[in-house]
Amino acid sequence: MSTINLPDNFTKSVPDGDHFERDVCTTCGFISYANPKLVAGSVTTAGDGRILLCKRAIEPRSGFWTLPAGYMELNETVEAGAAREAMEEANAKIEIDCLLAVYSIARISQVQMIFRARLSDLNISPGPESIEVGLFAWEEIPWKELAFPSVHWALGQYRESKDLESFPPFTNPKGETGNHLPQGV
Repeated sequence: MSTINLPDNFTKSVPDGDHFERDVCTTCGFISYANPKLVAGSVTTAGDGRILLCKRAIEPRSGFWTLPAGYMELNETVEAGAAREAMEEANAKIEIDCLLAVYSIARISQVQMIFRARLSDLNISPGPESIEVGLFAWEEIPWKELAFPSVHWALGQYRESKDLESFPPFTNPKGETGNHLPQGV
């Protein structure tokens, strides 16, 4: 987790009316809030139902497979962030269908918003953050080589909802620690 380097005149204290320790400027009282990172991504499918996965070229978990996803940029919508990440990681042009899930990953201060999406063009190739990209049928997914627990969750929840036109977004599986494969895989 990265930290912000603040000038020496900042100190940790609980501001009036707050309940959390914050970085506060001792000169002017400015409060520097540290907030969770927002991640946008997608479970993206080709017309035949195969799922787009990217083999990571960067840490963490370089060499493992993931969904196209990453940190949002300032001044972009979550949908635009998911589409940009698919383009950056797999040179994939996608059409967002709907919100699949919102995951809270407190141990790394992330909120992940994962969409259901379709490839609008089958021409895909690795971007600078990917070693390899591929389209996988369900039975071909390299389950033991997936990078993160939330990738397992999203794939399972995608399968559960792929034939539904509308549904409430999924969240973290109840009691899920992310340290094992989902059942039935």
